[in-house]
Amino acid sequence: MAERDIIIGIDAGTSVIKAVAFTLGGHQLAASAVPNRYLATPDGAATQDMDRTWSDCAEALRGLGDKLERLAARTAALAVTGQGDGTWLGGAGARPVGDAWLWLDARAAATTRALAAQPGDAARFHATGTALNTCQQGAQMAHMQRHCPERLDRAEVALHCKDWLYLNLTGVRATDPSEASFTFGDFRTRAYSDLVIEALGLSPRRHLLPQIVDGSQTTHPLSAQAAAATGLADGTPVSLGYVDMVMTALGAGVHTGTPGAACSTIGSTGVHMQAMRDDAVTLNGTSGYVICLPDARMVTQVQTNMAATLNIDWALRVAADLMSETGHPHDYADLVARIDGWLARSEPGQILYQPYVSEAGERGPMVNANARAGLVGLSAHHRFPDVIRAVCEGLGMAARDCYGAMGQLPQELRLTGGAARSSALRGILAASTGAPVRVSSREEAGAAGCAMMAAVAIGAYPDMTRCIAEWVTPLLGAAEAPDPALRDTYASLYPVYAAAREALEPVWDGLAEHRAAEAAPTQTKDAPKSAQGGA
Repeated sequence: MAERDIIIGIDAGTSVIKAVAFTLGGHQLAASAVPNRYLATPDGAATQDMDRTWSDCAEALRGLGDKLERLAARTAALAVTGQGDGTWLGGAGARPVGDAWLWLDARAAATTRALAAQPGDAARFHATGTALNTCQQGAQMAHMQRHCPERLDRAEVALHCKDWLYLNLTGVRATDPSEASFTFGDFRTRAYSDLVIEALGLSPRRHLLPQIVDGSQTTHPLSAQAAAATGLADGTPVSLGYVDMVMTALGAGVHTGTPGAACSTIGSTGVHMQAMRDDAVTLNGTSGYVICLPDARMVTQVQTNMAATLNIDWALRVAADLMSETGHPHDYADLVARIDGWLARSEPGQILYQPYVSEAGERGPMVNANARAGLVGLSAHHRFPDVIRAVCEGLGMAARDCYGAMGQLPQELRLTGGAARSSALRGILAASTGAPVRVSSREEAGAAGCAMMAAVAIGAYPDMTRCIAEWVTPLLGAAEAPDPALRDTYASLYPVYAAAREALEPVWDGLAEHRAAEAAPTQTKDAPKSAQGGA
């Protein structure tokens, strides 16, 4: 055991699966990544091949073995986290029941609205601390129950992405306290709630919910079959991490004991989090999440934007497509590298951008599957740098919107995700929230977060507090204060942004009705709405 000096963290995100090796003290040694793949179709479906996800995970682990000598013999434990929400159904013989429904899947929108309108939803929200949205397993299973019950009939267990990988790694059907409680339970007890399950209309499917395992306390051994697939040693302890949102935040500094500190992950989605005791949570409105941390009585209050850097990707793809049409070669990485320059050549606060570019709409600080992105305030003199600035400012306004919905703005903001590498975008986020920002030098915060759980589980640390002190706090960079002038500009702009969001809701709904009518069979397009049904 003396030579077992490595902990591996697996982070199965939406776009890539990473396997990262750390020393027992938290120093990153090497990483291996395999691109993830999913299928999106015009009907709002977003699905992923479950078998391929496992094989990609195994490939990432084998790739890590190629980079580190004697990895199998040196590995003390491994842990796994992954993309949250979604529905990964397992059937007989631990085989998939078709492809997984991802968090990006929008097909449950109508079912979600119907459930949220039921009288029992208020009690469900109080228990989970989490508003219903189309991403969640509860809403998706309720939709399946209504429209394709045979899919649930074939299932033996309802898992999330990381749970599916854990099943393949260990043969154990389980989920963690975070996803279990915000989907089907109570964040105060970290257990399933019959009240919540009944409010979702899923009492007949309760047998599909797996046992709840806290990976900071319990591990299961790597199976012989998984050992052969990954190149690791049979029997290696495996820890089931919490959902990727809190693993990333844990690794980036959401829970260090600093008063007023918050953490935002600005990646494909935007996740905005504040840590607190479970008895200090104040539930405001009907949006957001409350997600347990792997520390007694500690939770994170969360608001999430469905799309963050996906908005920037959209703008850059428009530019790339136009360049291709005119026969000019382009490099997407080069376009990304130009963002700070475009921001420097544009004037702040001139155009409003609503960053709701996801096909699934928005879930924070409001839940509206019909929400869509838009530019407000364009003039003939505006050029592409102005549009890029508006898109980036939209991410800052969205972060301000989300923290405001939690009741207070952060006193210090820790940033992680790809956007944190841009100094200009960090400045926009600092000015939008009015808080100094700090960036962790931790390269793979999600993998580190779940590896920290494994480190505690195997006794490398007596508790999570000691682990955080060594793995997280020393890696936080210096505070970058917001520019006073830019802060004042965005403080003036935010009320206009919020007013535009509220005013555009009936427009989004009208566009959704139009899309539904256009998608209807030709012979019904001219029928009255009452005959066609609504959006």
